[in-house]
Amino acid sequence: MDIQLKRGLLDVCVLAAIKDAESYGYKIIKDMKPYIELSESTLYTILKRLEAASMLTVRSAEHGGRLRKYYRITDNGLRRIEEFKSDWAEILSIYNFVTKEEISDDKD
Repeated sequence: MDIQLKRGLLDVCVLAAIKDAESYGYKIIKDMKPYIELSESTLYTILKRLEAASMLTVRSAEHGGRLRKYYRITDNGLRRIEEFKSDWAEILSIYNFVTKEEISDDKD
């Protein structure tokens, strides 16, 4: 798969994982696991990129004697999910065109 396409898909997956409630790294990975495998190093790279793009915010809070970062989606992040849904409809349309069964000319 094209690396840029995969990067965009993973970004949207992470945004979707925190869409309904703020979350932290381990929980994001756990929530995504039934759908996609994601390493911690990949996740934290994505989280930094999304924060830089103002698609999520980060806060630190103590948990079990350690600082934990919590991530919350922003309006920009929610818009990105909606853009993805719109883009995906177009991608599905292209996929359906490319994979359709060819109809023989003699049936016309």
